[in-house]
Amino acid sequence: MSAAATINSSLRTCFAIILELLAEHSQPFPLNHSTSALHLSGDRETRITGSITMRHLFARVALPLGLLALLSCSLLFSASRPQSVFATPRPKYNVLFIISDDLRPELGSYGNPIVKTPNIDCLAASGTRFNRAYAQFPLCNPSRTSLFNGRYPTQTGVMDNNTYFRTKHPDYVTLPQYFQKNGYATLRTGKIFHGGIDDQVSWTEGGEPVDPAIVNRPPSPVASGQGAREVDDPDVAPQPNRPARASTSDRIVVLEGDGESHGDYKIATRAIDFLDRYKDKPFFLAVGFNKPHSPPTAPKKFFELYDVNKIMLPPDFNTHPQAPPGFPDISIPHRNADLFIGRDASPAEAREMIRAYYASTSFVDAQVGRVLDELDKLNLRDKTIIVFWGDHGYHLGEKGKWSKAYSLYEVATRVPLIIDVPGGKTQVTERTVESLDLYQTLVDLCGLPRPQGIEGHSLVPLLRNPKASWTYPAFAVVQFQGKFGESVRTERWHYVEWDEGRAGAMLLDPLTDPHELKNLASDPDRSPTVQEMKSLLKQLPTTP
Repeated sequence: MSAAATINSSLRTCFAIILELLAEHSQPFPLNHSTSALHLSGDRETRITGSITMRHLFARVALPLGLLALLSCSLLFSASRPQSVFATPRPKYNVLFIISDDLRPELGSYGNPIVKTPNIDCLAASGTRFNRAYAQFPLCNPSRTSLFNGRYPTQTGVMDNNTYFRTKHPDYVTLPQYFQKNGYATLRTGKIFHGGIDDQVSWTEGGEPVDPAIVNRPPSPVASGQGAREVDDPDVAPQPNRPARASTSDRIVVLEGDGESHGDYKIATRAIDFLDRYKDKPFFLAVGFNKPHSPPTAPKKFFELYDVNKIMLPPDFNTHPQAPPGFPDISIPHRNADLFIGRDASPAEAREMIRAYYASTSFVDAQVGRVLDELDKLNLRDKTIIVFWGDHGYHLGEKGKWSKAYSLYEVATRVPLIIDVPGGKTQVTERTVESLDLYQTLVDLCGLPRPQGIEGHSLVPLLRNPKASWTYPAFAVVQFQGKFGESVRTERWHYVEWDEGRAGAMLLDPLTDPHELKNLASDPDRSPTVQEMKSLLKQLPTTP
């Protein structure tokens, strides 16, 4: 029932009671003898009493009138403000799910004093920012497949950028597909699952067929161990007409104007069109921006926001990728996958590339702002749950690496995650969460039946109380050179094993060593901690 209908019904009930009482006592009151009562002050008061006393009349008539007034004001106040998403019964809230590709938590709202991201920061200022959110695989397709199916990569079997999950699991119900089955229009614009590997059945509008040229590629030789140790590109496969990525890897693209010609600008424009056309229906709108994925791209005005001389290099910067002393060699591929492929990066070149990455991030922020402005223009903010998420982290020269692929360091798996719910609070949580938790979370927030067979934990308790008890770790995995890497992250520790420890292990202390410069796995004093983290790794599901 709407707020207006509730008010009208309540008013009619109260008026009926009062009219009945007034009719009952509409005759003149016959006067009786006067009586007296003693005040607490000691003075006597003389009252006139009749067949109904004035006190009785007040209790029977005036009191309902007062209650009526209070009820009316309460209902009117309630109807005039946004209803909390946690209130029951829940209406059908819309979902706006925004993704940025290769975006690490390098944002103003995440504490970077240089990066200019006012629109995303504004979103964080009105919602819940998750400081310890982690992807389940540091690569686009496996990470997104995991989130949108609510299952770990060890369950989906997707470990590279070539595999379509329905090849092995045609019965999976994706997150947008589940909303579609529950009466939502599901809308896609941009990169949601992976380039060329969309899931068309998940979308009411905007879906695309799978590209055979991608899903029919041979498995990545890098992941399987069939390729040379120096070839660490996750998309490498024998293709006669494919240009070498190394020849184009270090491009920095400067756009004209506001970037209207670029795909990300057009993705935001299409999102605005979807909002306009579906504003009167419950919708799940997924908006996937391609940047700041390489090559870093932005209009000139966003480059001008950054002085290259003020760009700081990471404390573990190296001119070429190399695992630090004391770390497993396999933990850092010998050859970069995205930038500076096959060559060293000088400090000056590295600063220019980081500047371009920041400019590209600001360009994405501007597109996010365009979409949010349209949401506000249509008065949909109070009806819409907004999620902003990055699909995995990214190395910007840390340990000499310039990409995310096959790294289980913090910088490659930690992601930005912001959730803004109608009637919610501005808050920050330090609890450790996983990307795949979003499936359960959005289902719960929208009051849908809980689906069967998916992993993860609803984040609703943390949206209610960011300091709520939370004991769940975050897992991430990779497959590299035929060896399986596993990571488990708690609020206190980060532990990684390669090939069940046979190819090395890492125990890292985020509190005292945030840049992960010292490996404690072989420290005898940390043996109990290593065993504790090993036991957590055993909780990672390994079969569908």
